[in-house]
Amino acid sequence: MGRADPRLVDLIGRLIATGSRAGVGPPVIAIVGAQGSGKTTLARAAAEKFGGVQISIDDVYLTRARREAMAEEVHPLFLTRGPPGTHDLRMLGRLIKALGTARPDDKTLLPDFDKRGDDRRPIREWRVFEGRPRAILIDAWCLGALPEDEDGLAEPVNALERDRDPDGAWRRAVNGFVAGSYADFAARFDAIVFLKAPDFDVVLDWRSQQEADLLKIPASRLPQAERRRLAEFIQYFERITRRMLDGRVIAHTVVPLDRDRRPGSIPE
Repeated sequence: MGRADPRLVDLIGRLIATGSRAGVGPPVIAIVGAQGSGKTTLARAAAEKFGGVQISIDDVYLTRARREAMAEEVHPLFLTRGPPGTHDLRMLGRLIKALGTARPDDKTLLPDFDKRGDDRRPIREWRVFEGRPRAILIDAWCLGALPEDEDGLAEPVNALERDRDPDGAWRRAVNGFVAGSYADFAARFDAIVFLKAPDFDVVLDWRSQQEADLLKIPASRLPQAERRRLAEFIQYFERITRRMLDGRVIAHTVVPLDRDRRPGSIPE
């Protein structure tokens, strides 16, 4: 992924300097965008520079057991983490509150998720943040997304929806989370920055680059079987990502990215 663009880091710094809308406590800022757009890299860089804390919504996925229960009770596709409905927003809310009211000598545990093992790591392996951060930076791909109307949900957008959600029950349930708990949660943020990909087609390349980085190999050497797996995985995110790219997102700041993740115009 490389380093965060200094101009984007400075943008987050200006938002931090604005403070919270409530006038007390650290501002809570979301950095959103498609998979591989550099959300986490930016949030970490800004947290380090400005004395904040970075938390990924990926850190608060529901446990494997809870997703298995959702798969049985709601729809089998909820076993796969990522889409709205598969995060523990209550846990994230409690964490934000704890950080925002922490005293100088307080230690706050930050949850961590093992993506390879597909479950939350034991508490003894969680990160520890000491004191109260100057800002709370959350990277989350779908926060701020707007829900879709019933007519729009009728037609599948890819093979996953066509073959595994033929009656639309899963996408209607996901849309319900977008309109409900996720919209309510996003409304609590002091600012939302949307890193806007040039199109959805670039997401597979970006996500493949991420995987290659984890394997410490060039993207060109990523096995084709792994790229096919990623192509199937991003179908879970496709509908909402496309809508966000089409402007169906509430964001205080939108930063267009090119195919190399370089930002275009950045608001002053």
